[in-house]
Amino acid sequence: METIMEAVRLMESKQSEKAIQLLEDYLPVANEDEKYTIADLFTQWGFLHEARDILSDLLQQYPSESELKIMLADIYVELEDDENAIHLLNEIEQDDPDYVSALIQLADLYQTQGLFEVAEQKLLTAKQIDPNEVVIDFALGELLFSIGDYSKAIIYYQKIIPKTKEVANISINDRLAESYAASGEYELALSYYQDIESENPDTMFKYGVTAYQADRKDIAIKAWEHVIELDNYYHAAYTRLSNAYNEEHMPEEAYATAIKGIEVDEFNKELFFSAGVFAHQFNKVDESEKWVRKAIALDPDYKEAILFLIELFKEQDNFNGIIELVTEVKGTGADDSLYEWEIAKAYNEIESYSDALNHYKEAYNSLNQDSDFLKEYGYFLTEEGRINEAIPVLKSYLDQEPVDGEVEEFLNRLKQTKRS
Repeated sequence: METIMEAVRLMESKQSEKAIQLLEDYLPVANEDEKYTIADLFTQWGFLHEARDILSDLLQQYPSESELKIMLADIYVELEDDENAIHLLNEIEQDDPDYVSALIQLADLYQTQGLFEVAEQKLLTAKQIDPNEVVIDFALGELLFSIGDYSKAIIYYQKIIPKTKEVANISINDRLAESYAASGEYELALSYYQDIESENPDTMFKYGVTAYQADRKDIAIKAWEHVIELDNYYHAAYTRLSNAYNEEHMPEEAYATAIKGIEVDEFNKELFFSAGVFAHQFNKVDESEKWVRKAIALDPDYKEAILFLIELFKEQDNFNGIIELVTEVKGTGADDSLYEWEIAKAYNEIESYSDALNHYKEAYNSLNQDSDFLKEYGYFLTEEGRINEAIPVLKSYLDQEPVDGEVEEFLNRLKQTKRS
């Protein structure tokens, strides 16, 4: 063992090459216990291939030694050789003291491979053998949580709570809170979050989301404010917080938060759009346009932002602005029948009727079941003297809105005009 201790001292003094060489030279004369110790050291130091070779040799001498199999299986997992790990663990017999450990490890491997039912069966078998083992309940909870079976995951997490609040550095209250929230039981989820003493931004963010879903926006706002205090670069919190402020009729805070968020995340289109919406509430038209244009620059097919900006231009009777915007957006490859309708209306407003007609026709290909569009298009065609085209369009409108007597009367007059 003196040689092994010398190797440890060399490693501690950062002479790793000498340490490894010393142990490799010693291996031929080392006894079984020493070889096991050397393999363990190699594993700790990250020399996994060397550790694997030693343990494989030992396993040939002691083929029924389950401790060797489990240790070697761990190394195979680290080396991304799951098949060999599974093969070794399946060799461990039911009457072996390490059988439960092998089942837990097998479940983890099968879960990694997406074989969730097999993984669950391994863990349920382990639970039959050792029904009070916290690690098994935790593994079952984590497996079910990972596949979205939250109601079943809750059953196992609840079994852990009386014994411990944390396993493998994971808060069980946190898991229960997330599981209840995902199941739509927001009040219950909130009660678990309130029991968590955490300064973790992720936990606080989720706490805020759950509070918001439980219609406790006051708690959500405080949680997201605290997230930003903990981590100024937690981008998602700014969007959530600014929207919550807005819903709570705190427009100044909403606008200020959106701008702060933009300062730390210049690629967040939602924040730019929110800033534009909030600026509009303060009648800051130029600022509103500026922010929304930046959102569209990040995503040329950001439909909500594009339609908002179109409405902003309408308020100013800026129909050329609408035409320029839609033309620019279409030039990037973005395509939507609503864009065609809006540009058609804009051309109609500036009395460029031939352009308007072209875009109405294009929009009609997709909006021929939209009653509002059909009515508008039918009247436009009539004004353009295209009675033969207007009649079937207005007929289609009345098929959807048969109680509109005004349009029905108008259509009858068109038909009489055509006959005369």
